[in-house]
Amino acid sequence: MADDRPTTLNCTVVAVDCECLWYRVCADCERSLSDDPAATCKYCEFDPLKPHIVRPSKRLFRIQVSIATDTEVFVVICFDRVAKVLLGCSADELFHFAKFHPFTATTVGRILEGEMLRVTLSKAKNGYSQHLRVASVVPLRTGFQPAISTLKKIYKVRLFPNLSLHIIKCFVASFNH
Repeated sequence: MADDRPTTLNCTVVAVDCECLWYRVCADCERSLSDDPAATCKYCEFDPLKPHIVRPSKRLFRIQVSIATDTEVFVVICFDRVAKVLLGCSADELFHFAKFHPFTATTVGRILEGEMLRVTLSKAKNGYSQHLRVASVVPLRTGFQPAISTLKKIYKVRLFPNLSLHIIKCFVASFNH
């Protein structure tokens, strides 16, 4: 991107940095917070009459992805809106899913590797970022499913392969009596 205009191109996902897929923000103003769960937003209004009330926080996606075009490989950043298209859930949902399935982040990377995408890339608005931002994404594969769908299938099969079938059989049997 020689100029500041967004560029649309077709690419393939080469790798996903699985170290940190999300970050914490204030639920009200969406400013970044530290990873410390006790950290609160210093910008939102503090009520001195209710100092015990903790301002809510939430997680947003920030995913570093290596993509390849027909001429080069480079790193881009997918923030929340774009990442939700690929993952099919919010960052909080994926965080809670990952608490019970510890290899979720690595599995997300493997699921997305090789996906063909049409992306629109733009430079950071503040101009200080090292990587381009993905402003929009369209999966090109006909059968594309968001990563959370695949994660649910993978973990359900691996952890409890016959549980669903057993529950269905019991449910049907209870109606037959």
